[in-house]
Amino acid sequence: MKKIALIGCGGSGKTYLSKQLAALIDAPVTHLDAVYYDDDWNTLPKEKFTAVQEELVAAPAWVIEGNYAGTMPIRLRTADTVIFLDLPPAVCLWGLAQRRLRHGGGQNDATGVYDRISWNFLRYVWCYRKTMAPRVRKLIQEHATDATVYVVTSRRQARSLLARLKADQHT
Repeated sequence: MKKIALIGCGGSGKTYLSKQLAALIDAPVTHLDAVYYDDDWNTLPKEKFTAVQEELVAAPAWVIEGNYAGTMPIRLRTADTVIFLDLPPAVCLWGLAQRRLRHGGGQNDATGVYDRISWNFLRYVWCYRKTMAPRVRKLIQEHATDATVYVVTSRRQARSLLARLKADQHT
């Protein structure tokens, strides 16, 4: 386990889990929101976003967290481990509320929190399991053919998976 792609809805716990996993495997963590958006929420051109990810996945070890279905195959093809946080919408919304209370809005490179809540984003989170999750599953099935895939559907499962991965790494 050296190349980990972490996917999930906003508020699902990607940032927390990615930091834990990066420490576990002694690898850098990349938050795709930090790559895609600048400090003024301007987006990176698609070609450059793709090129940056191609560079990232060429490294010997990494943890990359984020969705971005258009470039997800880049990460899925090269990952040896894929973790899909497929949590219920209410859990993700609660995660967003906790993040907002803990960190405030905006971008924070030190914590990996990229928080820009709008009604459209809340609607995206609420509908993620119906609209985005089937697409993610299909992309995983098509492109993560050589990876170990974990689908996590609760915070309890996420904690259990992290504990198991830590135990496996130390044996």
